[in-house]
Amino acid sequence: MTDTHTHARPVISATGLWTPADSISNEELVASFNAWVEQQNAEHADAIARGEREALQPSSVEFIEKASGIRARYVLSKGPILDPAIMAPRIPERSNDQLSVLAEMGVKAARDALARAGRQAADVDAVLCACSNLQRAYPAIAIEIQDALGIEGFGFDMNVACSSATFGIQTAADFIRAGHARSVLVVNPEVCSGHLNFRDRDAHFIFGDVATAILVEAEDIAPPGAWEILGTRLKTSFSNNIRNNFGFLNRAAPASATAPDKLFVQEGRKVFKEVVPMVSEMILAHMGDLGLAPEGLRRMWLHQANANMNRLIAARVLGHEASPDESPTVLDTYANTSSAGSIIAFHLHSGDLGPGETGLICSFGAGYSAGTVFVRRR
Repeated sequence: MTDTHTHARPVISATGLWTPADSISNEELVASFNAWVEQQNAEHADAIARGEREALQPSSVEFIEKASGIRARYVLSKGPILDPAIMAPRIPERSNDQLSVLAEMGVKAARDALARAGRQAADVDAVLCACSNLQRAYPAIAIEIQDALGIEGFGFDMNVACSSATFGIQTAADFIRAGHARSVLVVNPEVCSGHLNFRDRDAHFIFGDVATAILVEAEDIAPPGAWEILGTRLKTSFSNNIRNNFGFLNRAAPASATAPDKLFVQEGRKVFKEVVPMVSEMILAHMGDLGLAPEGLRRMWLHQANANMNRLIAARVLGHEASPDESPTVLDTYANTSSAGSIIAFHLHSGDLGPGETGLICSFGAGYSAGTVFVRRR
């Protein structure tokens, strides 16, 4: 769409969600991991006895839940992940003339959002595919989604790790404000299991797979009950404490012992120590600039990475321990779904807010990156 030089106010008209059919419980994941640990320790028993190799430690359901608050995760490829001989997803490669896995997930979430807003594909001007784990370099997944839905206009991919969705919302809102578009789909397909080292005791439980979509539109065309975007704010600060080197310049077999950093790695304690104050201060500063007070914040839809982080951030913002109603979680059933996490929370736990009630969609993750989107029910 060409620049129309209008200055419309952006709103979130609807969100969409697509969830894989298969879920892996902590019990299933621990049984698989411990079977592999037992096999490895038996295979290298002599080296362990000589002190040349350390015995691998088993995992436990209690350890996972205490460390993260996660109890299960949805995945695209359950069997191979739980097979101690594989411990990685095995998703069949598709030919170039087939719809890619990431685009297929994105299309399903996008159709859900469009249906909830009463929109047709012809009403949409642009598609942004904003996610952590892009399937390929090009052509853009966003353009493939655009084509599959039959949308005119333009599309592009963007990656700001776990903050991709909030960065996408601000980008879409800016297009609306500038008159470059009237209706923008922000799609977040996340196949996090493909980048996770399922043989890393400290991380094998973290991620799940999912897709979400957010329809950002001009206020005058939005359906009843849309969410006014009061303000958006983005922040990045470089850190290696969460990193994933996987790519065509840095190839390694999944769970390679010689190159474990080719998959997801993080310094969890450092991340916790540095991100909690950064995000808390960012939220409070943004609230102050918008003239909002903590007691006027009806709900916080925080990034779903770690229950303890969310508890502490919410308490610092609200001035008291947040109730499940004030800061709902989907982490227990979805695990960390990267950029999609806060959108799942918003999608599943926003319907009960009435006109005039205010909430916060907030992301934070690798980069470091963080995004805040304050919304009010129309």
